Amino acid sequence: MSVITILAILALSLIGLLHFYWALGGVNGLGKALPTENGKPLINPGKIATLGVGIALFGFAIIAYMLYFYDLSSSHYRDYFIISGWIVSGIFTLRGIGEFNAVGLFKKIKSSEFAYYDTRFYTPFALAMGLVFAILAYRV
Repeated sequence: MSVITILAILALSLIGLLHFYWALGGVNGLGKALPTENGKPLINPGKIATLGVGIALFGFAIIAYMLYFYDLSSSHYRDYFIISGWIVSGIFTLRGIGEFNAVGLFKKIKSSEFAYYDTRFYTPFALAMGLVFAILAYRV
């Protein structure tokens, strides 16, 4: 499980950095990251929201680190980290299931560039992170 946790921490950190890049005005890969319908973006997150997602992803990486590598047995914050792990698991699981239109397992819009990447990468990643965080929170 340590290799999986390290990979999860690295992936979440790299995706967090990618969100910082976008928040600072970068555009590479942005077209593959936003759901579209008929070529028009369905969401238009601002720089602050994108920065917030990046910060949240780094926070998720810290939670994964704390749940696996830190001895929480004598910590006053043990319960907070366990609850946080379950919340993050829920966030990723819900992201993987989706909102039944453009994102997730049950999306209706399947012909966009985003849909291609969502089906092959984003949704499986989200579901895998949901499982990883559930295991991390359960085993503490």
